[in-house]
Amino acid sequence: MPELPEVETVRRGLAPVMEGASIVRVEQRRPDLRRPFPERFVERLEGATVTALSRRAKYLLADLSTGEVLIAHLGMSGSFRIRAEGGEGTPGHFHHGRDRAADHDHVVFHLEGPHLPGRATVTYNDPRRFGSMDLVARADLAEHAALAGLGVEPLGNELDADLLARLFRDRTTPWKSALLDQGLIAGLGNIYVCEALWRAGLDPRVAAGAGVTAAGRPTAKLVALAEAIRTVLTEAIEAGGSSLRDHRQANGELGYFQHAFAVYDREGDPCPRPTCDGVVERIVQSGRSTFFCPRCQAAGAKRGRALRR
Repeated sequence: MPELPEVETVRRGLAPVMEGASIVRVEQRRPDLRRPFPERFVERLEGATVTALSRRAKYLLADLSTGEVLIAHLGMSGSFRIRAEGGEGTPGHFHHGRDRAADHDHVVFHLEGPHLPGRATVTYNDPRRFGSMDLVARADLAEHAALAGLGVEPLGNELDADLLARLFRDRTTPWKSALLDQGLIAGLGNIYVCEALWRAGLDPRVAAGAGVTAAGRPTAKLVALAEAIRTVLTEAIEAGGSSLRDHRQANGELGYFQHAFAVYDREGDPCPRPTCDGVVERIVQSGRSTFFCPRCQAAGAKRGRALRR
């Protein structure tokens, strides 16, 4: 499933075309995706102007001039394809093939605006149909089932070691599970949790509470984790995300952060940390693959326990 960097990359690709554009026509080619489309979906969208395009966790949010917000989730294989008349105004170039089968193009937004050279289309394609779209009043957005209860945004100023200490104090769940808890930190997924834990030198099997002192203060490893989370997400966004399985950017190009993976999907490879001679291993936690170096990350866990004492 696309994670926060992939969704943010898609948002940045769509924004130059969608923001400020009017939705002149909508083609809804099926009654549902993962869930049914909202009632009068086409009628409520046509004629509206997209005033802003933002992201919350792994959701894209399009504010409309009608006072409603279009909430979109990419699911496992969802993607957006942008086309503008004459090719102008389209971010990037379609160097790589996309799934263009009509059966997989489920929603087409026809746009026009003063910043566009002509009419543009944004097509939502989803072979597996695990994505979703919904419409909700802006005033009710925070209470929407998809967004209610989401934790802090990991790229915001709010996320620091002190916040992590408050979130993780006395938690007995492993680091991996705690970081994937969307009610604590919103938007982190399996790939970037593995990468952040490796960068911070934390054993994914150790209880998250081990990063907090008895007095409730963050240890040095928790300081390192906060920095690792921000850094790995920022680098992934700058690289255009990770092109795993079906993900591509909004301009059709592949993301390249997968070439910088330290441990994710690197089972059996030497640990890339210069001072470590360990080998990357794969274990399963809560039904999901965890990649880590049992030598340097386990050593970091021992140091963390010593600090807590």
